[in-house]
Amino acid sequence: MITKKQKGVISFLIFFSFLILILNVVSAWTYKRGMADLKIQGNIRLELYSNYLHGVLGKYESLPILLAIDSNLVNTLLHPFEENRVETLNKYLETINRVSDSLDTYLMNKEGLTIAASNWNEKHPFIGQNFSYRPYFQEAMKGKLGRYFAIGTTSSKRGYYFAYPVEKDAEILGAVVIKIDIDSVEQKWAQRDESFLVSDPDGVVFITTNPEWRYKTLRPLAPDVLKSIEENKRYPDTVLTPLADNLITYEEDVQLLTIDVGKDIEKMRVMKQSQFMPHAGWNVHILTDTRELQIKVLLVNILITLGLTVFYIMLLLFLQRKQRLAELNRIETTSKKALREANEQLESRVLIRTQQLTATNELLRQEILDRQQTEVKLKRTRKELIHAAKLAVLGQMSAGINHELNQPLAAIRSYADNGKQFLEKGRLDEAMWNLGQIGELTERMAQIGVQLKLFSKKSSGQIVTVPLHGVIDGALEIVNPSLKKAGISMTINVIPVDLEARANHVLLQQVLVNLMSNALQAMEGQEVKEITIECNGKGEKVLVAVDDNGPGIAEEHLQNIFEPFFTTKKSGQGLGLGLTISDRIVRDFGGQIRLARSKGGARFEFTLERTQ
Repeated sequence: MITKKQKGVISFLIFFSFLILILNVVSAWTYKRGMADLKIQGNIRLELYSNYLHGVLGKYESLPILLAIDSNLVNTLLHPFEENRVETLNKYLETINRVSDSLDTYLMNKEGLTIAASNWNEKHPFIGQNFSYRPYFQEAMKGKLGRYFAIGTTSSKRGYYFAYPVEKDAEILGAVVIKIDIDSVEQKWAQRDESFLVSDPDGVVFITTNPEWRYKTLRPLAPDVLKSIEENKRYPDTVLTPLADNLITYEEDVQLLTIDVGKDIEKMRVMKQSQFMPHAGWNVHILTDTRELQIKVLLVNILITLGLTVFYIMLLLFLQRKQRLAELNRIETTSKKALREANEQLESRVLIRTQQLTATNELLRQEILDRQQTEVKLKRTRKELIHAAKLAVLGQMSAGINHELNQPLAAIRSYADNGKQFLEKGRLDEAMWNLGQIGELTERMAQIGVQLKLFSKKSSGQIVTVPLHGVIDGALEIVNPSLKKAGISMTINVIPVDLEARANHVLLQQVLVNLMSNALQAMEGQEVKEITIECNGKGEKVLVAVDDNGPGIAEEHLQNIFEPFFTTKKSGQGLGLGLTISDRIVRDFGGQIRLARSKGGARFEFTLERTQ
């Protein structure tokens, strides 16, 4: 016969077995559901980070392709022993490197020897260095766009390399290389409470929000892989050790790692999600701490245990109500205490979550401040770019100005010889007339120099009232030699004649010079060449238009004409910055420039604030 004590033991064993079964099922379901939530959140953040990396690389991807067609690079590779040519190219690459905000820009011949570099005046320049062992150079010599990440053997700086072949008549002469800085990527994302990794195709981590994980491997590397890395000098003076002790594949694109995070915690189990960037050949990873999920599973188990225990106790109390009233009171007290502790734990979690939200808000405010500072830097860079473009225009005008000065110089010499003969013969009136002509010619030459100095200096950008006739006259002084040489007829209509607008004299003059220079180059080869400048006052606005009778702009180029570095000109005639700079100048004046309909050729119009 089964005693009461034995019945109690049997019922407890049944309850305990049922409880274990329920806890296993609930734990598995909670863990799987939690992992699914972490995976979704991780994929969103991983996609965001991958898009950010795509944007950083895409910003510079087309730059070596544009530089590869530059006649300065082609001519230097064809004539590498001309000292002045190499020195000029070094300064040119230095300017390109500064404007594009890249780390280094350099040119290599087909043997891999660097012949020109933007860091020519630094302590350890690349000039004379041979980088033929780098994969990006090998890819470029095959006629492809080379991509590669490595630590610089000369500069010891991390960077991502773009290389593109420089060709002439289908022959590869060498390669131009752009090296960009990726330290800003780590600095930007290190402020977030997330762990991101970027690894190369061999599994070596080179970008990470945790500096202690840099140059670690996600798996042990084979000897041939280590040998290849050493031959390419990808990570010189580094020891590649595994980051994780073990790796468990949870799903197809999700793995579980046990890593050493240092600090007060020796080991941590994390979930690793990965996404491949095909163009760069990188693998982007996000590591999500699973400790909160483990705590969540534990709390669920505690609650399930408490609930089932309460139910079991209540059932026993119901059956033994009459015999064990005293025991029931004790069990109820114990249950209430357990529930109170669970409630306190929940309140503590709510408090922690509130603190986390407060920290997130503070981070957002900091990001807004960073964005404002970036906008200030952008405006400063824009002014420097405008000044660089003005100097480029001056270089293009040098031939015309030289022609304009040679004529007065020849006339001065002739008048001086005649005056000398008149003095010897005592014909003072004729000699004085010749001296007067010499004075007028020197005054003309001085005016050309004053106009050139005014255009080349940096403008403060101050907006004042300017007469449009004066601005147009100043612009014509600059481009007039080129207009005469090309045989272009000019038509100027300013209505009313004394029309004035709110602008900066030098910057507005630059806009007109850019538009007239574009029109001049567009009409190259035509028999009849005409440029018309119209200025009309309409209410509180002034409409300025520059019209030509050239071939116009093709339909497929219309959406790109104001983009930086976009040009339809021949190689060596420009960098494609004229319309971009003109658009930014007019916007600073409060106006807007656009391509308008024209009977023939191209017509650019922009508006300014009129001065009453």
